[in-house]
Amino acid sequence: MTEKQPLIREYESILHSNFLMSLSTSSLFLAHLWLVCRTLKYQTDYRENVLLLSHISCASSSLKDTDIDRIEPLLVTFCSLYSMSLVPLHDDEFFLGPPNTAFQIHEISDMVRTLRDVCMGIVRFMYPEKQITIQSINTIDENESQTKGNRAQKQAELIRQRASKFSMIFKIIVQLLQQLRSRDVRRQFCPREYWLTNQCPLHLDKIYLSPFALGLSDPSLLSLDTYQNRDKTDAFPFSVNELRVLTVLKQIPFVIPFDKRVQIFNMLIQQNKSEQQQGAEFLQNGSSINIRVRRGYIYEDAFEKLSPQNEPNLRRKLRISFINAVGLDEAGIDGGGLFREFMNELLKSSFNPIRGLFKLTSDGYLYPNPNVAFIEENFGPHFYFLGRMLGKAIYEKFLAELPFATFFLQKILSRSSGKVDIDHLASLDPEMYRNLLYLKNYNGNVEDLGLDFTIVNSEIGQTQIIELKPNGRNIAVTDENRIEYIHLVANYKLNKQINEQVLKFREGLCDVINIEWLRMFDANELRILISGAPGEIDVNDWKNYSQYKSPYHKEHPVIQIFWKCVSDFTEDQKRKLLKFTTSCSRPPLFGFKELYPEFCIQSAGSEIDRLPTSNTCINLLKLPEYADENMLKEKLLYAIQAAAGFEYS
Repeated sequence: MTEKQPLIREYESILHSNFLMSLSTSSLFLAHLWLVCRTLKYQTDYRENVLLLSHISCASSSLKDTDIDRIEPLLVTFCSLYSMSLVPLHDDEFFLGPPNTAFQIHEISDMVRTLRDVCMGIVRFMYPEKQITIQSINTIDENESQTKGNRAQKQAELIRQRASKFSMIFKIIVQLLQQLRSRDVRRQFCPREYWLTNQCPLHLDKIYLSPFALGLSDPSLLSLDTYQNRDKTDAFPFSVNELRVLTVLKQIPFVIPFDKRVQIFNMLIQQNKSEQQQGAEFLQNGSSINIRVRRGYIYEDAFEKLSPQNEPNLRRKLRISFINAVGLDEAGIDGGGLFREFMNELLKSSFNPIRGLFKLTSDGYLYPNPNVAFIEENFGPHFYFLGRMLGKAIYEKFLAELPFATFFLQKILSRSSGKVDIDHLASLDPEMYRNLLYLKNYNGNVEDLGLDFTIVNSEIGQTQIIELKPNGRNIAVTDENRIEYIHLVANYKLNKQINEQVLKFREGLCDVINIEWLRMFDANELRILISGAPGEIDVNDWKNYSQYKSPYHKEHPVIQIFWKCVSDFTEDQKRKLLKFTTSCSRPPLFGFKELYPEFCIQSAGSEIDRLPTSNTCINLLKLPEYADENMLKEKLLYAIQAAAGFEYS
């Protein structure tokens, strides 16, 4: 048979692609195909009819290859087509349901739960507890029949083929689940418990961290080929359970509760810290970085002294000494408080829009300044430095009240060279996002709107016209090309304008923290890692993990009325008090037991005309000995509202 010409193969490929595209837009076809997938039955040896997807979810050992062959084409086709149908669908359209989409929101939520369980079952099929391997075949007694050896070898090959087949199914289901999860992160549609599984037990007290650090850092070690050939090497680093958990953490981490992932992350960081300190001592370079910074020039001094040329390893302990306004060293040894003070002031100064490296969205969230080149021509090293310092803050569990825009955090976590899709435009420029959706659904003649393939940039005091494609100023936006125009505008705003800034920032962040460790989290979860828990402040928990300096103690009358006042505060007032005393309005993720140093109250004397003051670098409140509840409440509220109490001590 003669080989097909390249043009014929290309034409057939286009026809195939167009056919799939037409199927993906058929809501009726997708709905029916999913119905078939989830109702397909499997007959057990006891003549019981069991749903085949449920059988896979349980990783049943009685599952036959013929049953896999029945469900595979249906499930793969459905997940591929539904995934394809979601690509052009904007979030607003997604929530409208039929006829815009094939499914109601509650049906998609049920789908999430089903596919979650199927994935967990497939992971167990991919990495079975007991598997006949080539090595075990070679250990068969030489006196045993060759027939038995051939049978075992054939069985091993069938197991390999089954695992490979499941691996392909897993990959396609995961792609769909990740798309749906991304939607849910931007705008929740699915009950949180529907994402979580109890089929991936994590015994954190028994975790051997080295394989986790290795597997999360080097995905190639988790490949099926590596696993199936593990007996050819004496150094395969993972147990079967570790492989399963690592695969889940890499591909669908959202099925594991957030607090469990945070604990794994913290354990990985702690192990890395220990290794860094041991390495530094072994090399006799000292276990810490020591720098002197001028109070009025914290950013400038830190930028120079903590550059990668001067300090290539920022994971080591950082100790700070300050130089006052007249050029003299301030007294005191950094036991952690000066570092906290330094980080607080540095991050506050670095990300302040007045500096010009970052700016605020209309909703008040931070993102890289697209026009930073007009302020700092060589801006790359500055964004690299800021990424390193944010990485250092996360590494040291220093909570920083930095309200980063969701789309920016997603770009940091992105596996697509920092790129994100059009729906993230809503967190950058809600008005532009609404206008683009209006254009997409515009019923009139689009040419009447007078648009062309350009975008106007007037944020720098002068008007710039940017062509979105070659000769764009001479190409009118029409009914036929408006979708292209919409995506080019979104891509310019989200990706092109700040591409270099984001890549440099992420490069600096990755210099301190392995990006694969951070990819266990979504953008909203990363914000919590950076800034702390978003929930209500638990005053009893705060009280239970507080310390007092004499003459104060927990039964002291002033302390009693202090906590009574705090309990009566509004949530906003509680957050202002927490920020006043610790520099962050959010408590640690796992409660005040994690606040370091512990919150402490000391007496500021008996002069009741004084206001309370604080020392945020050691989480200290200096509270005068007010005997009257009303006076204490009035003075405390005045101090925290005016933020008048901060002082360096």
